[in-house]
Amino acid sequence: MSALRRKFGDDYQVVTTSSSSGSGLQPQQGPQQQQQLVPKKKRQRFVDKNGRCNVQHGNLGSETSRYLSDLFTTLVDLKWRWNLFIFILTYTVAWLFMASMWWVIAYTRGDLNQAHVGNYTPCVANVYNFPSAFLFFIETEATIGYGYRYITDKCPEGIILFLFQSILGSIVDAFLIGCMFIKMSQPKKRAETLMFSEHAVISMRDGKLTLMFRVGNLRNSHMVSAQIRCKLLKSRQTPEGEFLPLDQLELDVGFSTGADQLFLVSPLTICHVIDAKSPFYDLSQRSMQTEQFEIVVILEGIVETTGMTCQARTSYTEDEVLWGHRFFPVISLEEGFFKVDYSQFHATFEVPTTPYSVKDQEEMLLMSSPLIAPAITNSKERHNSVDCLDGLDDISTKLPSKLQKMTGREDFPRKLLRMSSTTSEKAYSLGDLPMKLQRISSVPGNSEEKLVSKATKMLSDPMSQSVADLPPKLQRMAGGGPRMEGNLPAKLRKMNSDRFT
Repeated sequence: MSALRRKFGDDYQVVTTSSSSGSGLQPQQGPQQQQQLVPKKKRQRFVDKNGRCNVQHGNLGSETSRYLSDLFTTLVDLKWRWNLFIFILTYTVAWLFMASMWWVIAYTRGDLNQAHVGNYTPCVANVYNFPSAFLFFIETEATIGYGYRYITDKCPEGIILFLFQSILGSIVDAFLIGCMFIKMSQPKKRAETLMFSEHAVISMRDGKLTLMFRVGNLRNSHMVSAQIRCKLLKSRQTPEGEFLPLDQLELDVGFSTGADQLFLVSPLTICHVIDAKSPFYDLSQRSMQTEQFEIVVILEGIVETTGMTCQARTSYTEDEVLWGHRFFPVISLEEGFFKVDYSQFHATFEVPTTPYSVKDQEEMLLMSSPLIAPAITNSKERHNSVDCLDGLDDISTKLPSKLQKMTGREDFPRKLLRMSSTTSEKAYSLGDLPMKLQRISSVPGNSEEKLVSKATKMLSDPMSQSVADLPPKLQRMAGGGPRMEGNLPAKLRKMNSDRFT
């Protein structure tokens, strides 16, 4: 198969067929496999490799009049053959019209019949017919001035026509010559010396899966303020059922870091990191064989010699993106300068690259690491525990300030709340239990009731230690349970009642 591709190129695909003998429809056992070359169906591109957009506007109707409102731009956008035709036609019609006007003046004055009379003064000397009137106009318009034909002061209508001819000639010259100058000075041809690699590649760079392609400048003159942008054209369907043909998505090629601003002196490799924000987040080597997309690359800059803005475009379809390839280096250090070898500009070589998408890699990494796996918890129990801690917090705030200071546990419920909120990061099989209780639960014979009693004991130890730190009198008062309020002195009871109210 590889030999066939090398012989016939990539425009053909190999199709395996089975040949069977006999006239029946059922093939014989053990059919002989044959390979045939079938021309590959051409991929319809939105933008050609040379940057031309394959878009035609049709059924404009009355909207075509908008082209005449911007006549100058319309003439500049025309092809060269139409520009030359309009240029020649306009001057020919203008010359014939003005020559006819001079002939009409001579005819109405009778100069054509009395031109050879010795004492007669015509409007234009030596104009006898239409060819002589045409020659007079050309000599006047081109400021040749042979001196044989000239206008006299006995012809006021000729003087007015002469002024009109000068104004009309200046307008026609400015319009047509300006149009031709703009047409010739367009920077479209400057884009011919801006190169793009024939293929884009996907491989690892800096530990990340990256889409890369190469751009280069063949001229020594620089592209000032060169900037590159990439668009992904792909048809999709919205959740509402709307079909969007050729939906345009932005590909980040360093906009946030400034890497899209190019110093295009030597060939550069443009990179698009494939991450969770990339449209290629779920693209793998296998899925790329069934995907249909087109990457449009737009390079803009100011031509250093003319100061005009130039734009070069190209595109890469899915079959022009090589998975697991990398570009050959083209820059070498010579004696006193750097040399660019453009013979290797489009060359690539294979490198080890994972065939999985970035999404699949992250999921496999998540499944292989138990510390990153999410905790399997009951959301209802979590809310109940948080509500319980909020109740403890309310009870603690109702204690007198002196007792809160003496116990030193004003933020104890808050600590419990923070501890309960962080247990999901440390536990993944036992819910919200701390790591210490998880290790205890792994010992055989520890039932759920024992774990609950141990957890209650652990939570009650800090409170019992804080009560042990109190004076003996307050310890007896605290041990009274519900009758602690009655054992308090009158002053403390009054303070407590004031606080509750």
